[in-house]
Amino acid sequence: MNCPAFWKTSNEAIRQLYDGAVRAEKKILTESAGGRPVLCLSYGPSNENAPRKANWSSALGSMDPSCYSDPDAKVPTLVLIGAEHGQETEGTAAVANLISLLETGRDLAGAPNDALLALCENVRIVIVPIANPDGRARVVPDAIIGLKQYDLRYWGQGTWRDGSLCGWPECKKQHPIKDAVDFLGGYYNDDGINLMHDDFFAPMAKETQALLDLCERERADVVIHLHGGGDSKGNLMQTSYMSGPAKQIVENLAAACYAHGLAEGLEFVGPHACSLDDGPVPGAFNLASATHHKCGAVSFVYESNECIIDEPGPKLTHAQVTRMHMIVFEETLKVLRNREYRYV
Repeated sequence: MNCPAFWKTSNEAIRQLYDGAVRAEKKILTESAGGRPVLCLSYGPSNENAPRKANWSSALGSMDPSCYSDPDAKVPTLVLIGAEHGQETEGTAAVANLISLLETGRDLAGAPNDALLALCENVRIVIVPIANPDGRARVVPDAIIGLKQYDLRYWGQGTWRDGSLCGWPECKKQHPIKDAVDFLGGYYNDDGINLMHDDFFAPMAKETQALLDLCERERADVVIHLHGGGDSKGNLMQTSYMSGPAKQIVENLAAACYAHGLAEGLEFVGPHACSLDDGPVPGAFNLASATHHKCGAVSFVYESNECIIDEPGPKLTHAQVTRMHMIVFEETLKVLRNREYRYV
């Protein structure tokens, strides 16, 4: 559980970072099911007054997406969302360092990154470091890095009433899961809701609704949901039920991150072939899917390596994990600055 000083992931550490920020617009999006604040920091010009005549669905129906959001009348906007699952702290650590960089010109290790700062100019960057503060509060370790598979499953998905691990994907077979468990893991808010698989066609958890409303209010162009994936390589995952052109942008980003990573000795999964949702079991319409349909953003999960010591796969340091996130941010900002997200 020993983490370097630049690894800030607890609710308390992020609150201190939020309170100390002086260059950001700061907002509490909502309170969680357990009454904890969901904090948001934004940098760059706001798009709240950008013209809009229709919602995203209606604008597509009109065959003129600019009725929802005209790219020429707004600032390119990136939304970064960390800790939708409370034990997946890698993205939270990364955005904490990004916040420090934007505030002071140096990350939490005291290192500059002029190239990344230059890419942040004339772009709106909206950061939710911990989307699920209830789940984060329940998880004792500040990182899963260096722990075992049991620890990942215990802190992530919790235990059933008989004390056995809920595990993945079995933990998703009951939702909400609260009444079926002995220990409620970090996946869930205090009501037992996994935000990634909320009921998007009924009243949602306050946290889920606040995230979707944020992305629409900000007219997000790209939204990255920052997750952890055991011992996987860095993985820009395709989103089910997202438009083909938007999927192609994720493929292009995956290819760019793969090449960038190889140049630094860090390994990403290469681009995925675009696919239809036509398998024997359809892909899940999850929070990344809902984000795309709410505001038209290119929306995807970045699944970070978590360096589990008793499983095969890459074993990275905290610094390497954070650097891989920065590569994802850098390559995404290039897309935004070149307005390559204009896929319709």
